[in-house]
Parts: sequence; structure tokens; C-alpha cells
Amino acid sequence: MEKVIPAAAAISIVRGTPVVPGVAYGPVVRPAPRPQIPTTFERIPDTARDAEAERFRVAAAAVADRLRGRAGRASGAAAEVLLANAQLAEDRGWLGAVAAKIRNGAGAIEAAVGATDQFADMFTKLGGLMAERVTDLLDIRDRVIAELAGHPEPGLDLPDEPSILLAEDLAPADTAGLDPTRVIGLATTLGGPTSHTAIIARQLGIPCVVAAADLDTVPAGTRVLLDGAAGELRLDPDPDEAAAAVAADRSEQARIASWAGPGTTEDGHRVEILANVQDGAGARAARATPAEGVGLFRTELCFLDRETEPTVEEQAEIYAEVFGAFAGRKVVLRTLDAGSDKPLRFVDHPDEHNPALGLRGIRIATATEGLLDRQLDAVAAAAERTSTEPWVMAPMIATVAEAAHFAAAVRARDLVPGVMVEVPAAALLAERLLEHVDFLSIGTNDLAQYTMAADRMSPHLASLTDPWQPAVLALVARTAAAGRAAGKRVGVCGEAAADPLLGCVLAGMGVTSLSCAAAAVAGVGSRLATVTLDRCREAADEVLRAVDPGEARDAAARVLA
Repeated sequence: MEKVIPAAAAISIVRGTPVVPGVAYGPVVRPAPRPQIPTTFERIPDTARDAEAERFRVAAAAVADRLRGRAGRASGAAAEVLLANAQLAEDRGWLGAVAAKIRNGAGAIEAAVGATDQFADMFTKLGGLMAERVTDLLDIRDRVIAELAGHPEPGLDLPDEPSILLAEDLAPADTAGLDPTRVIGLATTLGGPTSHTAIIARQLGIPCVVAAADLDTVPAGTRVLLDGAAGELRLDPDPDEAAAAVAADRSEQARIASWAGPGTTEDGHRVEILANVQDGAGARAARATPAEGVGLFRTELCFLDRETEPTVEEQAEIYAEVFGAFAGRKVVLRTLDAGSDKPLRFVDHPDEHNPALGLRGIRIATATEGLLDRQLDAVAAAAERTSTEPWVMAPMIATVAEAAHFAAAVRARDLVPGVMVEVPAAALLAERLLEHVDFLSIGTNDLAQYTMAADRMSPHLASLTDPWQPAVLALVARTAAAGRAAGKRVGVCGEAAADPLLGCVLAGMGVTSLSCAAAAVAGVGSRLATVTLDRCREAADEVLRAVDPGEARDAAARVLA
């Protein structure tokens, strides 16, 4: 039943955090309700419990197989999310908890509900990235229950006409399956600028707003004008004004689409515009854009769905696909960034109270004997067979010793070493890190999280993890200054690089490359081409004097208008 809004409580504008720029106008649609969970259950007799446990196992395996199949047809962040959810459907801890409840007489559905509640409570208490997994786990539970009940798999019913999708939150598996020709705008009550929903919406090019608190007051069918750059939704706008706003945005999109690179300011200052990719398919798609190369090759995809570590040859084949797609061009590869919300089945992960601050990134790669060496051997093999010289960087570097050790291992294989700046310690030690490595790459998603001590997936803290936070940008500016002093390159490969306005500010700080989702490449490059380096520097100065993200955005927009 739709919520009835009293006339006195009616609102005309809903505001949230801007994520993906663009303007869309259409009727509101909402996801179908999740399946009803029974409140009473029958006990299973002793003689039927083995069969009930097998019935559950088959249902969970079917859900996992479907998610893996969808991952195989997707690319980039969508593929990673679907694979991670497939792993969750086969998580040994969750399956074991369900099996234990069935052995005690619970039916498969009752056991799935009880085990999910148990793990959801544990994940919530852990906080951080683990708390974000609650949405994923509940989605897996619903899919398995539907399979057990013989019902269609839950998820989004795509609208017949282009529509604006509003939801409290979206399961990552649903976000990954959106059709941008039918869902032309997206807004959620929950989520932050670096949530899975935001990242996938950016990859798909769907205008998106998150952390919009008043969305639940907007009934389905309401005509809405969504402005992803402003972070607002106008309810029941004048149709002519809405049509004019959409037409102006389409004109701007056509201008953006005509941009062919390379990345320069209006007065010719070079800033490389690169793409983030995860596999060969994503690299080939990015190659069709004006991207000058790859600024972030995430290598987790070939590890996440494996019972055993991929061999050096298996890895080399995957890396060679990406190197070959950008033959003769720059490719920056990030070594395995696992742990926390991306566990590996073949690694013994410790039980950590706060996995986001635990064994992840370079820490897990060096703690697992030979894991990093074998990956670097595979990168070197792929480089040799494709006649390329990839740049190789490590995630989660926090000390000079870590950077020096990694750089030595990379140079021993005739590759170019660099490190990610995601931890404030790395930004503060940027000058000393650059004594050992040839480049730095700033991951603004994690840098914001760790700088602001705020879970980047929390909708309640979305304003703190906004990449426009002055404290975060101060660390970016400090890192870029260290690069200029050392004569070495400093790029940005976090989601901040996909914001055309912020991209100009980053260029003004001295950032030498911007790497973003392939769908955002032309928007960033075309915006940079409209302003001079001096104006970018002026905007950077004004932004660094701001006291909050809103003031920082307004200052940049004013200078760069």
C-alpha cells in the first residue's frame, strides 16, 4: 500500500549526495517488495533432516551458479559484486550454521532465516565494510528462500517506460542488472558516494543521488526531475521546464561525446585521462573510449571465485588480455587488494574485530607466503609476451619500509613500481615514499574513509566520506606537491576522479592523471578542456580554504564557471 502524504507534509525537492551527473525526467518506480518471511515453522523429523539439508544445499548452489553466470556476462565493478555475492551464497560459515539448525529440527527456510539473522547481527557489530555485507546477505537469503519455495527469484522488475528508480537501498546484485535505457535515474535513501550502488551506477552512466533522507515520502508514479550533479530531485516539476532541463543535458552530453582526447586544459597543460578496468572485456570496452590508458587495473577478479590460488600462467593470461587491449599505452596494475569484504577462499583469514583496519591489501599479500611473488611473476610474464612495460602499484601501503620492499620486488622483474595512497600515513610520508617508488596513485575512496574515521558505506556518514571534504583534499594536495618536488607522477584513481568539476580542482593541485570508470572518461576530459591551468589552480586554492564539502563545491563551481 502506498504511503499517503498529508498535504502539509508535502515537499517539492528532495536532496541527497550527488554521485553521477546527468539529468533525467520520468515517473517514479520502486522495487518489488522482498518475499514475506514466515513467522511460524514446522519441525522436521529426524528421518527427513538429511534430505532437508541436501535440499538447502542444492538451492544455495543454484543461487550461486546464477550469480556467477550473471558475473560472466558483466564486467568491471558489476562482475566483482556478483562474484562476491556468489561466494557469500557458498560461505562455509553461513552454510554450516544453516546445516546445524537443520540437524536440530529446523526446516531449510527457518534455518536460512535464523542463520542469516545470526550473521547479520555479527556483521553489524563489526561495522565498517562488514556491516555493508548485511544487505548482500539478506539478498542471498531471499534468493535461496525463493528457490526453496519454488518462486521466481526476487529482484527488480524493469519498467516498461524510462523511469526513475527510488529505493531505500538496492542489493548489489540488483544494481548490477540495471538497464540504463529503462532505469534512467536512480536515488537511494541509504548508501554513500563510494557504495556499490554508486560505483555501478557510475559504470553504467545512470544519473544517481544517494543518502536522500526524504525519498520514502515520494509515491510511485510521481513525475520527478533528477539532477545527479546537484544531488536533488524535483517532484512534479513544470513539464516544459523539465523538458528544457533534459534537452540542455542532452546537448551537454552530445558535446561530451564529441571529445576525443587527449586530456589537456584549455591552455594545453597535460593531464592524462585514464580508465579503471578489472578484466579483458572491461579493457576492450574502455579502449573504445578516449581513455589514454588504464590508471587502475584491479586484479582481484581472477582470485575471488577460486578455491585455490590461480597459477602464474592463469594470471598471466588474464593480465595479458588487458595489456594487449592497450598495447603501447600506459597500464597501471594494482596488485591483489583482498581481505576485509573481499575474502579469499584459499587464504586463512584471521577473525578480526575490524577487518577494514586489519589484514588486507599488501598486508595479506605479504603475510601469505609467495602470493605477491607469484603475482609479480605473472605480471612480468604477461608484460614480456605483450611487449609492454606496465606500472605496478601496491594497495594499503602505510610505511616507508613496505614501499621499499615492494619497489625492490617490482624492479627485480624490470617493472615500474608505485604505491597507492589510501592511508593518511602514506600521504604524510609521500616525500619519503617517492625516494623508493616511481609514482603514487591516490585512492580517494579509502583515503576519505580513513581520514574522516567514517565507514564509507554508511548512509549516516555520507557527508563525511564525500571526496570534497577539505581534510581529504588537503592530503591530496600534499601528496601532489610531493610528486612535483620529486619530479614524479601522482595520479588519482578513486571515484573522485570521475567528478568533472573535482577533476579540474585535482589538476590545479598538481595531479598528473585522472582515472575513472570508462563511462566517465569523456565527461572528465571534456570539462578539463574548458578551463585554463591558472583557473584550476585558483579553484584548488579556494577549495582548500573551504570548511565543508558544500562550500568547496560552490567555490570550485564559481571559479570554474
